Amino acid sequence: MTHEQVQNNQYDPRTKLFIVMCLSSLAVFLEDLVLMTGVLIVALGISFYFQSEVLKAIYKLRKFLWIFVAMVFIQSIFTSGGEELFSIGDITVLSSLGVTRGISIILRIMIILVSATIMGTSSSRDIVQGLYQWKIPYELAFMVAIAIRFLPLLKEEAVDIITAIQLRGLELEKVPWGKKIKIYSYLIMPMISSVIVKSRELAIAVEMRGFRAYPTRTSYRVLHLSIKDYAVMFSAGLITAAILSIYFGDFINLAG
Repeated sequence: MTHEQVQNNQYDPRTKLFIVMCLSSLAVFLEDLVLMTGVLIVALGISFYFQSEVLKAIYKLRKFLWIFVAMVFIQSIFTSGGEELFSIGDITVLSSLGVTRGISIILRIMIILVSATIMGTSSSRDIVQGLYQWKIPYELAFMVAIAIRFLPLLKEEAVDIITAIQLRGLELEKVPWGKKIKIYSYLIMPMISSVIVKSRELAIAVEMRGFRAYPTRTSYRVLHLSIKDYAVMFSAGLITAAILSIYFGDFINLAG
């Protein structure tokens, strides 16, 4: 077992899940850009502490940078109010309020994505067991684990199909965007069909092993929360509640 694995295993997966819930709650309820930037920095620090692959995830997001930029423009176009920054005729393309809301959406997405990498440091088996010990029905916990497991399968199917196209002499990088979108639309159905076939095979395998044959389940592996886990969860919950109470208290005072 490596040093990173030992460090990650010092914490119960439920502790990591609780931290993710706190960070995601702050991302959803907060609207102040300074506070949201602070939450993102804290999420990055926690993710680095748990030795997650956050840098790899951020590096992959570079391909979607144009989507983030488009969000800012869309928010500016459909949001009225604020100072006009750039306009074409009578149409306001960029406004201060629209840019602020666009950046807030980007920060929310970044916080949630960075928080999700924290759960990647625990195995899906431990996550399911932790949810089950939280009195969540095992069927729901199992569905969550299967959904997480199928995301890499979708990626593998997409990579295999694109590789097959490139082996036939088609260079997607040189294809215009219009034709590229049309090509990708043709790839969706084979990819979905392959995933459906695998899901049926998984359902058959699960039924053959007697899934839900008995009303209760027993598990060889039982998770136990340590004092460190309780301390981390208490601190995270207390800080989150304090930030939200102060934020909404100031918001109510300003509205009044």
